[in-house]
Amino acid sequence: MPWNLNSDRPIFLQIIEKIQLDIVSGVYQSGDKLPSVRELAQEASVNPNTMQKALSELERTGLVYSQRTSGRFITEDNAMIQQLKADLAEEIIREFLDHMKKLGFRREETIRLMNQINEEEAS
Repeated sequence: MPWNLNSDRPIFLQIIEKIQLDIVSGVYQSGDKLPSVRELAQEASVNPNTMQKALSELERTGLVYSQRTSGRFITEDNAMIQQLKADLAEEIIREFLDHMKKLGFRREETIRLMNQINEEEAS
């Protein structure tokens, strides 16, 4: 999946979000070894220091852990990964509902529209 980083927000935060998304979507499985800082930095076209800062923050949260000589790995705590997935989904839903409200839709109208679109896509 492409990195798609932009200058409207701090790059290291976007890197954190991208890696989190890769973890919850299954690109990286629990226990998987992450590529090196340099490899990830090259792939994302960012400075290795920026990538290091993002990975250090992911380590601080416990989503990633490091083994001195072996590199960094994804947590094996599947409950943590599932909680992150639920948190990210909730955030997206809240932003969506906020956008719909700004468009003038009431919650009931939004839900009705979502159901209609879902039924159209199912058939």
